[in-house]
Parts: sequence; structure tokens; C-alpha cells
Amino acid sequence: MNTQDQHGRGRFGSRLKRMRLPAVAGATALLLASALAAPSASAGPRSDGGEQDGKVLTVAVAQSVDSLSPFLAVRLVSTSILRLTYEYLTTYDPKDNHVSPGLATEWKSSPDKLTWTYTIRSDSTWSDGRKVTAGDAAWTFNKMMTDDGAATANGSFVTNFEKVTAPSPTQLVIKLKKPQSTMTALDVPIVPQHVWEKVGDFSEFNNDKAFPLVGNGPFVLTDYKPDSYVRLKANEDFWRGAPKFDELVFRYYKDQDAAVAALRKGEVSFVAGSPSLTPAQADSLKGEKNIRVNDAPGRRFYALATNPGAQAKDGTKFGDGHPSLLDQRVRHALFMAVDRKAIVDRVFQGHAVQGQGYIPPRFSSYFWKPSAGQELAYDPEAAGRLLDEAGYRKNADGKRVGKDGKPLDYRILCHATDPNDKAVGKYLQEWWGELGIGATLNCLDNVTDPWLAGEYDLAFDGWSVNPDPDFVLSIHTCDARPQTPKDTGATDNFICDRTYDELYAQQLAEYDPDKRAELVKQMQSRLYDLGYMNVMAYPNAVEAYRTDQIASITTMPSDAGNIYGQDGYWSWWSAVPADSGDSSGGSSSTGVVIGVVAGVVVLAGLGALFAVRRRATAEERE
Repeated sequence: MNTQDQHGRGRFGSRLKRMRLPAVAGATALLLASALAAPSASAGPRSDGGEQDGKVLTVAVAQSVDSLSPFLAVRLVSTSILRLTYEYLTTYDPKDNHVSPGLATEWKSSPDKLTWTYTIRSDSTWSDGRKVTAGDAAWTFNKMMTDDGAATANGSFVTNFEKVTAPSPTQLVIKLKKPQSTMTALDVPIVPQHVWEKVGDFSEFNNDKAFPLVGNGPFVLTDYKPDSYVRLKANEDFWRGAPKFDELVFRYYKDQDAAVAALRKGEVSFVAGSPSLTPAQADSLKGEKNIRVNDAPGRRFYALATNPGAQAKDGTKFGDGHPSLLDQRVRHALFMAVDRKAIVDRVFQGHAVQGQGYIPPRFSSYFWKPSAGQELAYDPEAAGRLLDEAGYRKNADGKRVGKDGKPLDYRILCHATDPNDKAVGKYLQEWWGELGIGATLNCLDNVTDPWLAGEYDLAFDGWSVNPDPDFVLSIHTCDARPQTPKDTGATDNFICDRTYDELYAQQLAEYDPDKRAELVKQMQSRLYDLGYMNVMAYPNAVEAYRTDQIASITTMPSDAGNIYGQDGYWSWWSAVPADSGDSSGGSSSTGVVIGVVAGVVVLAGLGALFAVRRRATAEERE
């Protein structure tokens, strides 16, 4: 499940631990110890109207849940919640992102790399009291291999699987068709077979009617109200040890300023932003009593995607993307008229890094940037010449027109809840206007419907990237497209390029880290040259929290890392209430807010839960 955000999921976009226990003693997290007196997060009225019991940590989020099914969810908020509910075979260490044991305690491969054997821990229990076994993992993978609906979110991980078996309760064996380098980074939640085998249509089942959900993660999901909240309680039987907060709540705010105001009032403990706080919001919170702003390098990219001509795998074309965007010269001209430095300086006000390749610089092994001769640097005059060459010259009114006499006017799909989209959009209107191109911002609460229908010209896009980038690479392959226009694929924006696909297959089969990294960089180079999407910035993870509600929390990575949207469950699992008297072992993030609302992912706002078959897009994905 990628927190590769989409928009982002990072599958991967896309989740959390506790540092005081021996099991994680080696994972040293950033310590942010509060120097202020900390009032207790005592029981009281709950944000959803009920009475809360014990310590409650409340997180304000700017994204609504798309699905609570681990087979369908792709939004960062959803996959983050599911990381707390279900375990994966492996996880990433919060200190430096190296692979570490999860549900599997160890793993080994055959000499030819075609057979992988995992030892499943014997001390993990489902929240209904049943033991977790290798059979649950085998059933999960087999269901994804045989049911297209179950493969919606994470199917790319199992397309190369030939056979999955469980010879014993503690042994899982996966046989591959060909070598696969992601076998220690399978971002797939393992579900209880005895519960999920009763599900009929996996493409329509959102897992949001019967509570509590049966899981084996550090928290148990106990309640959910669409576009309002999600509530979880601590799993006292979690094998790493129970979280120190009794409940966890995620509350949805459509208005990010309202979320910041709630933080000031102490109504929530933590504000994540959409996906980050704006510079103005962050600056307004600095210096506030009992509030700390965490500003760290992010794992997301912020991009502009063009409609390449939406097409299903069966060859059917659909959507209404502007035909001029099929010309690479036009796409390059548009991106050469984007001043990325101005976006970083004026919109993000320094809380971001200028965009270059597809993988953020935080993941240095895979980070790529174009050569001087390849770069689509800001050059409006050169952009104008490219448009002239493509046959789109200015008329007497200064408007670019095609041979048919129609002016170039583009629709830009943007997220109504993301202030960055609107701010950058205004600059695009100005810069492209000087080229003679019209641009209309189409800012919607629900960008999913027009995105999946291919009814856009350009769109703001973004994903959270995992330490292993396979997922965010896979969403641009031809196979990621929907089988028919009526289906939902894993594709980001319908890109299909055979050269890119060949490179993708090569990197997936390459076990040598350096050789694989080189192939990933070649893929980014190809994606950059195609011009179907262009990364404008790598935003920082800018978050804020109340220091009077939490004593310590784990950041990831431990040095200058983020709290929300981690590749694991570390932050919320490790969080220590400010009045607990125990801040050992964790990164004392003297700013992480610990709310007094029941462990619910509270989503207070508007909007309906999207159908399970729909995918989130752009800044909504993990």
C-alpha cells in the first residue's frame, strides 16, 4: 500500500512504531522533548459526540478516505490508516529506511532468485483472537493474483508471481516467473482469510460497514463516518507492544485554515496540511505557546501532468484532452514557460526544492536530474519558438492558434482543497498568457471523476514515494491502464511508452542495487523527455503539533524526518502522552499533537466517499 501518495501513495505513498521497546531499540528517532509543562490529555467529550476514555491522539487531515479496503485504497490518509490496521511482511526502519522485519521475521531466496521463503512470526494475533498464519498471507496474495478487483491498488506487486503457498503456519513460499527485486519491499497489507473469504465483489467492497475491523496492526479500527472521522483504539495484543495512546482519531477538515484554528484551540493535536501547511500557516504558528512546526525534507513530488490521450488497454480512446498536447514540442514549450524557482520562492516560500527528476532527492540512490542540454529550463523565448515550429503561431490578437484557426486554451484540473494548486495555477495563467495561451483553472473537491474519464488537458499531480520506488514507476506502464474505459486501472495519467516499459521490466529484475538505480534513472530520463509530466517541486513535509499533548514521537527518517504519512506505523505507535512520565525511546517531537478525541480518524467536512473502484488522483494519492 503505497503512501505513494497519490494523490499519492508512496504505497506506498504510502506507515508507524514505538521506540521504547527492545524490539526497536536500535531505531533511534528524532527526539523532540517538550520543555513546557504539559497538561494531561484526559478523558472528556469526544469530537464525534461520544465520551472518550483514556488518552486520545487527534490528527487533523485535509484528505477524505477513498476506501478502507486494503485492496482498493490509494489515498495517503487511507493507506496510512490501513498501515495501522494490517501488517506487511516487511517494513522500513524509521532511522534510515532500511528493510526490517514485519509480519515476517526473516526471508531467504533460492540461488536463482525465483523462490522466496518467509518465516512468519508466531506471536501475531488477529484482533478477534485468532492466530495469524502464513496461510493468511498466501490467501491474500492468491486473491490478488486471481481477482482483478483485489488487484486494484497493489496488483503490480504480484503480476510476476507464479505460485504462493503456505507449507506450514509459519512458512510462506512465493515462486516467481522471473527475478523480482521488490521481494523485500512488498507493500501489501496481509488480511485475515477467515474474514475476507466471505467478501463477494472485491472491486465494490469498501470494508466500511461492520466494526471493529479484524486486523493485527498496532491499532484496531473501531468506527468510521465518511468525510468526518476514523476512530481507532490501541491493540493491547500487538506483538511489538501496545501504543501508549488509548485511541487515535483522524479528523477531516475541508478548510485547512479551520484545521489550524482547531490546533490553536487544542481541539486537535496535529495538523498535516494538504499535503503540507502553507508557508503563511506555518509562520503564523511559529512562536505560539505549546505549538511546534516540523519542517523536514519531504517524500513527495509536485508535478504538472498532461493528458496524453487517454486510452484503455483494449485500444479504445476516451476523454477529451486537447489534441495539441499530443505534440511533444507543445508539451516541452509549456514546461519551458514554467519558472520553478519562482514557484519555490513565491508559493512554497523556500519550504521546497526545485523539481527535476521523478524521485525526490530524499532518496539519494535513485535521485536523477537532467543534464544541461536536456533540461527544460525556464526560457519563454525558446518556448515560443517551439510553439511556432509546432504550427501554433500568434494571431493579430496575440493568441496562439492552430492551423484550424482555433486558439490554444487549456483546462487545468486542480484540487479545491489545495491552496498550492490555486497559487501555482495563477502563475501558469500569467506565464502561458504571455506566450499567447489561455488557461482556465478547474478546481474541484472531486477531481477523481474527470481524471479517470480523461476529461482534462493538464492536471496538478503528486505522489508520496517509498524507499523502494517500484510502485510510482509502475503507474506509468502500459499495463497500468484500465482494460476498458469502464474499468479502473492503476495508471496515473494514461502514459504508455514501450521504451519506458522495457526499462521498467529490467529494473524490476535487477538485484544489484547500483545497476538497478541506474536503470531507474534512465526511466526518469525517458519520462522527462516524453514531457507527459514535469516535476515542479519537492515540497517539504511541513506539519504542526501541540507540545502540551505529546511527550515524544518518532520521525522518519530520524534525522529531519516527517511524522505524518510515514512508510510504517512508527509515529502514532511510538507517540507518548505528555503527562505519561515516559518519553523514553522515541523521538520526542515536542510538537506532535496528541488530541483528546477518541482514536478516530475524524474527517469533519463535506464530500461523499468515492466508490471503491475509483482511484484518487494527484495530491490526494499516497
